[in-house]
Amino acid sequence: MTNPERAEEIRAELKKLKYSAMQLKLDLHDLAEDLPIDWERLPAVAARTFDTYSAIAGLERELAQGATT
Repeated sequence: MTNPERAEEIRAELKKLKYSAMQLKLDLHDLAEDLPIDWERLPAVAARTFDTYSAIAGLERELAQGATT
């Protein structure tokens, strides 16, 4: 796969992940507002949010490195 093809693949994945991240952020906000109701869900939603933002950061790094090589 060439760099431009990989860059487009990364951009498409970033778009999906950023949408998911926005939804997870809203889920965390809703959970926080309703505490102590559903407090048991916090670790799972927080972990998914963390993983999603970590994936976004990794892809953004990969994209930036590809732009400089």
